[in-house]
Amino acid sequence: MRSAGVLHADVEVTVPFFDVDSMDVVWHGHYVKYLEVARCALLDRIGHDYTQMRAAGYVWPVIDLQLRYARAARFGQRLVVRADLVEWENRLKIHYLISDAASGERLTRASTVQVAVSLADGVMQLVSPAAMIEAVERCISCNRP
Repeated sequence: MRSAGVLHADVEVTVPFFDVDSMDVVWHGHYVKYLEVARCALLDRIGHDYTQMRAAGYVWPVIDLQLRYARAARFGQRLVVRADLVEWENRLKIHYLISDAASGERLTRASTVQVAVSLADGVMQLVSPAAMIEAVERCISCNRP
């Protein structure tokens, strides 16, 4: 069972022609791009995007990526890509769900793990920087009923 995220962002993507093969099926590598679009929307919602990460002195490389394809996406199909934040105190772990916008049918599940790396010395951090933790906690508290 997948962990529920404390925060999420949904984006809609329409599969462009340049992402498909001769059978009008999305090439598997392009799904990673769709995940990135949703991840950026999630980071924007948190209020700590890649520009702010760099300004705080850190980069956040993806160190793990997992994808499970259930059904192919096709040219012109409208997709909903959901990014759920499930961990943030020691690393960023995000779960994703790509589904058909019209039917809600699940097409792909994925997850990524990112860690903070200091720009000053290139050292991987074992705890997320305070700026990230504070941004997530601020966003969580602002979204409570």
